[in-house]
Amino acid sequence: QVQLVESGGGLVQAGGSLRLSCAASGRTFSAYAMAWFRQAPGKERDFVAAIIWNGGSTYYADSVKGRFTISRDNAKNTVYLQMNSLKPEDTAVYYCAADRTYGLGSSPYEYDYWGQGTQVTVSS
Repeated sequence: QVQLVESGGGLVQAGGSLRLSCAASGRTFSAYAMAWFRQAPGKERDFVAAIIWNGGSTYYADSVKGRFTISRDNAKNTVYLQMNSLKPEDTAVYYCAADRTYGLGSSPYEYDYWGQGTQVTVSS
C-alpha cells in the first residue's frame, strides 16, 4: 500500500514556473514507477509524464515535452514535476500516481495508487 500526497500547486501567470511534489508513504517507494496526470474541468484525466523506479527512463506527453521535467528522489520518497513556460491550457488538477509494474504507461488504468490532487491555474 502506498499513500501519495501532492503539493506545490497554485496560481501563476503564463510563462511562469511551478514545481509540484508528491510525497509517498511506505518503504517500497523505490519499487514503483511514478507518473503525473492532470484533469481539467469537464475533461478526462490526461497523462503528463512518467518515470521508472530508478529514474533511468522518462516519458512525456507531447503537449508538455520540452517544458516539463519529471524526477524522483527515492531517499526522500518523493517525485517531482518541474513545470516551465506554463500556458493557460496547463490549468488543471494535477495528480501523481504509482504503478507496481515497470511503468511508463500513459493510461490511468495502469496505475494502482493515486494522490488527492493539487490545483494548478495559469492565468493569461
